[in-house]
Amino acid sequence: MSSNDTPAPPSETAGLPADSPFRPERTNRDEAQQYVLPLVVHIEKTAPPARTDALRTAARAVLVMLSDERSLGEGEWAQAMRDWQDARIRKVVRRARGAEWRKACALPGITVTGGSAEVRVFPPVPLDRWPKELAKLQVSGTELDDPEPPAAPDLVGPVLWLNPELDMSAGKEMAQVGHGAQLAWWELSEPERTAWREAGFPLSVATAGADRWRELTVSGLPVVEDAGFTEIAPGMTVVAEGAHRVGSLPPLRRP
Repeated sequence: MSSNDTPAPPSETAGLPADSPFRPERTNRDEAQQYVLPLVVHIEKTAPPARTDALRTAARAVLVMLSDERSLGEGEWAQAMRDWQDARIRKVVRRARGAEWRKACALPGITVTGGSAEVRVFPPVPLDRWPKELAKLQVSGTELDDPEPPAAPDLVGPVLWLNPELDMSAGKEMAQVGHGAQLAWWELSEPERTAWREAGFPLSVATAGADRWRELTVSGLPVVEDAGFTEIAPGMTVVAEGAHRVGSLPPLRRP
């Protein structure tokens, strides 16, 4: 995608544009300076968040960053957002607790809260120039569980379907569903984006059954293809389904 968020013409490959930042093969995006969107999940030893809630919250955090006024137009984060979206769309999830979390929260960014999860998202940084407060945080150790079986996805809003054949850490999955949410965002018109934002960015995350996954990957819906740098081999990880349902979502009631 270009920096103005206008989708490129779809290719014949599972809904991926020819210059998609989620294609594993080399594209002209690789010639640009590479940026990364940092996300930090708050994980205390005694009260870790539920896995599915952490995934949903990470996806919403990406959408909140994309839609924030500081990320748009002449906003203070807008140039970094444009540079990031003109290169590969990289996201890295790290974990923090205690004093580490408090230091991370002191940096410019946005904290998004779910049912049990807190995720702070930061404006993009060059791949090799992370703020020291974030660079020292661990990428590993983001294993999370659902204490109870997750509810079925709410088909009123978008659903980010995970590949059932992959075994990923929670941190890796958080980055992947963040990619899926971003692809869904790019699919929408400005009125649809506004409706989704005003509704509080509701979405669901679920692992597809094998048959459902096969249907999704040939449906023409937006697909995330991981480059295979960490944990898994290159291939499809997430399909974003139902993005255009956001137009009928009611605004979020605020106190």
